[in-house]
Amino acid sequence: MMKTHALPLALLCAATLASQGAGATDEASFRFDTTANLYEVCALTEDSPGFVVANQACRAFIEATVQYHDEISARRKLKRLVCYPKGTTIEDGKQVFIAWADRQSDDAKLMAEQPVVGLVRALAAKYPCERR
Repeated sequence: MMKTHALPLALLCAATLASQGAGATDEASFRFDTTANLYEVCALTEDSPGFVVANQACRAFIEATVQYHDEISARRKLKRLVCYPKGTTIEDGKQVFIAWADRQSDDAKLMAEQPVVGLVRALAAKYPCERR
């Protein structure tokens, strides 16, 4: 996924979320304790109340996870878990996660995992790394 600088992205997300105004959506109830929670936030459709904030929260979570994966893999020379092709976007990652989570939604164990685990499972299933 395209690398960007984390601080400007974080500032942009914070400014955008703050500009949405309290009560505009139920963003205070967004939880990221489980994969199911992340799925609920990411799967909101454009016609759903709170979509703008939910979409930004979902995309920020995905970008932060991928940036961390990329940095820790590169700096520590660890085996990559996800090998996405050049040009893959955050929106691609979001759609991959939603499709994966939709297929796994009846698996209580997977959906109860930390959201970062579910997200990486989804991305790794779509973009596996070659075995060497």
